[in-house]
Amino acid sequence: MTRIYCYAVLLLFSCQPNTSSEDKTAILAIMQRQTECWNKGDLNCFMEGYWRSDSLMFIGRNGITYGYEQTLARYQKNYPTPEAMGQLTFDILSLERLSADAYHMVGKWLLRRQEDNLNGHFTLVFRKIDDQWFIVKDHSS
Repeated sequence: MTRIYCYAVLLLFSCQPNTSSEDKTAILAIMQRQTECWNKGDLNCFMEGYWRSDSLMFIGRNGITYGYEQTLARYQKNYPTPEAMGQLTFDILSLERLSADAYHMVGKWLLRRQEDNLNGHFTLVFRKIDDQWFIVKDHSS
């Protein structure tokens, strides 16, 4: 009986789809799309990677901003022109699965502009909502 049970458990787990690599690919695609949108000067496109919710949390050097619209307004205020936006690159340092519907990412960002360069680190929490991945928490410094 125990041997049959073990085979059944092994069969069950071996038949589960490997969503981890698919999820990581989808999350990395969001980061790539955000880079492309930012570098075109398109903040609305950049924000598509974020959860459209009042529960979205963005933490920056000036404190916490809650909500999608408020986060977009913050970006618009701080980066009003393509020149102010510059060219963005991300360096992903880690991407860790927390659960079937959550990932944690740590990385570095670099913003090259004519007048200066800015850089820092970020921590993102991604959640799978309605079968799509979104950034639900962003701590960038």
